[in-house]
Amino acid sequence: MKTYRVCIAGFAHVHINDVASHFVDHPQTQLVGLADTKPVVPELKPGAPYTREWNIRYVSDLCGAPIYEDWRAMLDTLRPDLCVVNSENSYHVEITQFCAERGIGVCIEKPMADNLADGFRMARAAQIHKSFLMVNWPVTWNPGMQMVKTLIDRGVIGDVIQVKTRMGHTGPLGRGAKHKIAQTAEPMTEAEKSATWWHQHACGGGAMADYCCYGSVLSCWYAGEPAIAAMGMRVNSMTLMGDAEDNSAMFVRFPSKYAVLEGTWTTVDHTFKSPIVYGTKGAIVGDYKTGKVAVYHEDHSVEEIVNDPLPPQLRDVACGYVHYMETGDIHFTALPEFNLKALAVLDAGIRSAGTGKMELVNNEHWQIG
Repeated sequence: MKTYRVCIAGFAHVHINDVASHFVDHPQTQLVGLADTKPVVPELKPGAPYTREWNIRYVSDLCGAPIYEDWRAMLDTLRPDLCVVNSENSYHVEITQFCAERGIGVCIEKPMADNLADGFRMARAAQIHKSFLMVNWPVTWNPGMQMVKTLIDRGVIGDVIQVKTRMGHTGPLGRGAKHKIAQTAEPMTEAEKSATWWHQHACGGGAMADYCCYGSVLSCWYAGEPAIAAMGMRVNSMTLMGDAEDNSAMFVRFPSKYAVLEGTWTTVDHTFKSPIVYGTKGAIVGDYKTGKVAVYHEDHSVEEIVNDPLPPQLRDVACGYVHYMETGDIHFTALPEFNLKALAVLDAGIRSAGTGKMELVNNEHWQIG
């Protein structure tokens, strides 16, 4: 049984603590090196839970892997099979190109990139050097999100008309924030939060990139057709010292349907259900936090759905990676080809929020860079 050597480059993203645990738990993966990227702005409270310094210490304690000062030197020295990238979004393209040139596989934490041009550069680098590239979406390994698509394909609600997503919390480092591990975020001042990459547009921060990216993926997945155009709006309601939004919304036009995508870092109430898919014969309501799914039929009855069991390769990101390495197969939502389509939607929404106008969703024929 082959063991795959894994390094982690970047500890800015709060998901790394959960992601790392999957690679620790899998019997065929071994974490062998950890290194962070250099922050654009030094954090003002570096030891606080879910900050980058805290994240790398947590993972080091979890797996026992050594911490390197420079991610490039680490990768050149260790030459792992896979580099798990949980840096700020703006570093995704640089790390991916560096790894591709050395034949190192890459697993990027969502979203693929903070703009479409970088996404194309990443996909091209992997293609030119024939290296592996995947994007880790928590919704891929969620049985409820998979079940929603299964029900759509079964025609349970007829033809899809609208996909609606609303996702959020009090912010990645907001009060009471908890990211699939026991630790809860500590209170931070606005100055301390604004010094983190999450609240800096230059680093790819903001609630739109953080949460409307999920909506972009789910709407493309469930719509089953390419998007045409998008309108976006960004609002900074409670983190005024940062230059990135803490609330956002996108309206996406498909040929025969549309999507409404919302992302928030100021929502305390977690009772909202998302996604909701409206069809000609009813609606499917999912809950991405619990994985529960219900169907609202046109006769006003409500049916609680028992999710189909997921195959082992859809259990988590480590299982998906190992399955690919041994079979050449992975769920399409992890593939660069699909992610470029979803990134094109997010990119259009971000551009629209800047111009105040509806923007076309670019596709592979609009490649730049």
